[in-house]
Amino acid sequence: MNPIENRPAKLPTPLRVVVIGAGIVGAACAIELLRDGHHVTLLDPGQPGGTQAASYGNAAWLSPASVVPMSMPGLWKKLPKYLFDKNSPLTIRWSALPSLLPWLTRFVWAGASVARVEATARALSALLHDAPSRHRALAQEAGVPQLIVSRGLLYAYPDRAAFEAEALAWRLRRDNAVRWKELEAPAIRELVPALDHRYQFAILVEQGANCVDPGAYVAALVRHAQSQGAILQRAAATGFDLQGGRLRAVLTDRGELTCERAVIAAGIHSKALARSVGDKVCMESERGYHIVLENPPVELALPVMPADAKTGNTSTLTGLRIAGQVELTRLHAEPDWRRADTLLRHAAATYPALAAAIGTAAVQRWMGHRPSTTDGRPVLGPASGCQDVIHAFGHGHVGLASGPVSGRLVADLISGRPTVVDPAPYSVTRF
Repeated sequence: MNPIENRPAKLPTPLRVVVIGAGIVGAACAIELLRDGHHVTLLDPGQPGGTQAASYGNAAWLSPASVVPMSMPGLWKKLPKYLFDKNSPLTIRWSALPSLLPWLTRFVWAGASVARVEATARALSALLHDAPSRHRALAQEAGVPQLIVSRGLLYAYPDRAAFEAEALAWRLRRDNAVRWKELEAPAIRELVPALDHRYQFAILVEQGANCVDPGAYVAALVRHAQSQGAILQRAAATGFDLQGGRLRAVLTDRGELTCERAVIAAGIHSKALARSVGDKVCMESERGYHIVLENPPVELALPVMPADAKTGNTSTLTGLRIAGQVELTRLHAEPDWRRADTLLRHAAATYPALAAAIGTAAVQRWMGHRPSTTDGRPVLGPASGCQDVIHAFGHGHVGLASGPVSGRLVADLISGRPTVVDPAPYSVTRF
């Protein structure tokens, strides 16, 4: 899909817009706003595409199938296990439990019924259903088409029974127009010869794609925005100057930036900024970890998610990336690198050829902050306290994939035209 379909080349009244955050969502917002002729400043204290950003460290998947929320019916029964089992895909630090209880309560409630998760799946599908084609178009426009690869995504199971145990998740996908092929062992071996033979059944989502270097991709999109006239300002936003209910400027640690509109796209750091314009958002960091094995003896023809590990395994330009884990704790707590060690063990068990090499392989370890709302939907739309400030954060597990549509929606709202998707499911008023 062409991201500039059915829209005017320029609007009659260009606005000065400050986009706070130069991750994938902020970069996409900037590009879409520039198409409309607005004057855009990208504001971020860090290097675009740098290791400090959630955009850098994700599993690199662009999946229309990522419509299943983390919170599903029956989750509450598993919470005790998550408190005690340090090897589970989701862990909670005891010390942070009191401060996390409000978020956890609403998180469990968000997935307490099938109707609730069906609504969230529909909302996520609107952002994800054409994500691969939108990213291909963006990458082509930014001069880096080689960074987006479209070979599908493979979900590997020990057997059909393990797949059928996730019936609700796959029904949510089917109901939202995700199509797939079922593969038996011979076809799996042909696609991914390195995969352990205990995986006898798999689902191939041919619509899916992946990015081979998310950090470089985000950096390229920001450079493209700059080439189209955006200004990159290396500073941290601290608040807003509002006068008579209208935005006058974005305040930063290096002075103020006068503007008529602002976009909050600062990931986990958006929470405090949203509060300053009247919105208390129930959002916490779902810490994610990844490891990258440099020069591994295994190269995957397409990304793989082993059902038992729940990790995204992707061959990237820097090596084999194994990404996953959800750790809930205080924002500024030190990383628990045992989470990365768990990923390493999963990798060795999933690909036998890695087991012998892991002792000598160079391994990069990373931890970052998924900005996650309790219901798994991002926050997109005007702030309660000032309609000139637009929220664009809280994308959780789907930030990379949903960036292009989020950027288009933000530009539609600021430019005053019909929106690419209905913004109502993502409104901050739901909190």
